[in-house]
Amino acid sequence: METAIYVRVSTEEQAQEGFSIRAQEQKLKDYARVKDWSIYNIYIDDGISGKNITARPAVINMINDIEKGHVKNVVVFKIDRLTRSTSDLTYLIDLFNAHDCAFNSLSESIDTQTPSGRMFIKIIGIFAEFERENIAERVKLGQERKVKEGYSLCGLHSSYGYDRANGQKVQSINQEQAVIVRQIFDWFVNQNMSLSAIAKRLNIMKVPTKHNSIWLPSTIKVLLTNCNYVGKVRYQMKNKEKNFEAEGLHEAIITQEIYDQAQKLMSKFKKISHTKKPRDENYFLGFLYCPKCGSRLLTHSVYQKAGDGKKHYKSSYRCKYRSSGAGCNFSDIRHDKIETAFIEYVNRIAEFEEIDEICQETEQKNIEALEEIIQAYDEKLRQLDLKDKEILDSYVDGNLIFEAYRNIKDKIEKEKKEINKELEKLSDFEDVETEFSKEDFVLTFKENWEHLTDVEKRQFLLKFVRQIHISTKRAENNRHWIATVTSVEFM
Repeated sequence: METAIYVRVSTEEQAQEGFSIRAQEQKLKDYARVKDWSIYNIYIDDGISGKNITARPAVINMINDIEKGHVKNVVVFKIDRLTRSTSDLTYLIDLFNAHDCAFNSLSESIDTQTPSGRMFIKIIGIFAEFERENIAERVKLGQERKVKEGYSLCGLHSSYGYDRANGQKVQSINQEQAVIVRQIFDWFVNQNMSLSAIAKRLNIMKVPTKHNSIWLPSTIKVLLTNCNYVGKVRYQMKNKEKNFEAEGLHEAIITQEIYDQAQKLMSKFKKISHTKKPRDENYFLGFLYCPKCGSRLLTHSVYQKAGDGKKHYKSSYRCKYRSSGAGCNFSDIRHDKIETAFIEYVNRIAEFEEIDEICQETEQKNIEALEEIIQAYDEKLRQLDLKDKEILDSYVDGNLIFEAYRNIKDKIEKEKKEINKELEKLSDFEDVETEFSKEDFVLTFKENWEHLTDVEKRQFLLKFVRQIHISTKRAENNRHWIATVTSVEFM
């Protein structure tokens, strides 16, 4: 009878209980020889869990051979070597029966060709699945205890900025990556850079991620919300009921203060996330509330024909309860009127204490960060110049054909162009920082505000403003409303 020998052992079982692939294989070979069975093939899943059969290539190959009629008997050392799932075990037994294939377990002395054997195998399968679920529960409890003791689970990889070698319980700081982590937090908190802008800058600087991939806004978001960087560890991030943080045994990379500031900014991003996402030109969305019912104002857009016959986009803000027909009679307020009212309010302020304090604390940090970024870009340009000379020498020596030389040269020039663009932006930023004093900032606010792009205006609001309070009144002999900013709550 053509017999398939199947053996399996997981890494944990081999380490903890001494299971051996070779020991199982030899015992089963001897058993088949005593029974005078012809061995068709030996199927081995080494270091794989018995949770299911779909992730085990040897089982899949054995099933294919059974369906083709090559195998008429399957023998295993123990049933749980074949599977720990009752549903999978039932499926396999039905498969064996459908293709007239016998099943034998050496340890349990089971023969599925009899009714009692088939019943017994299902009972054993139930206990095997029960044990697997108990193991899974013990693993979860072990992981929870490990986090409470201050150890990071890490998964396959530790967080960017940390390393954990095999056998090392506590992760250690990767100093090169830690510099990037601190820079990302500084860009986001102190320099008002968006997630997209940070990702773009890191990609231009050719800074690799943990997995040597490119930076995305989502990657930056995950990094900025990772409590590992203040010396904490976390458990079950996606499960709100079981999620918790604990003091870790590893060293922190950033201060608690800058981490908390980043979380406050990130919470504002979440707070202003509506069904209608804010466009760049709707930068007041999320900061305005209805003066009549107190609910948040949403955006409302219309297209109007101008004198040139073309349709132009007009943005305004509307109470969400008016939009839903709930009865609020607050009238729409155009975006440009809100902006005018905001500028008028700021121009009325005698002193800008909150912003003044922040400027004083971060001015030196910004200068140092700018210098560090510029140096990094300069170094990258120097490396590109060296590479440019290297490929030219290679072409002259005949080691490169012209087409290959031209392609590499074009790539180098493209990288240089991108870096020089970034350097120009940084240079403009330096000029703005040195041109205006803190006193000038208040006196010339309107002029500065008008020079900002829509994206920069929104970044400014996210950085400094929590809420803008408005009031409205109808203009004399006019159906339109006039908006006034009554107060601004700053961060």
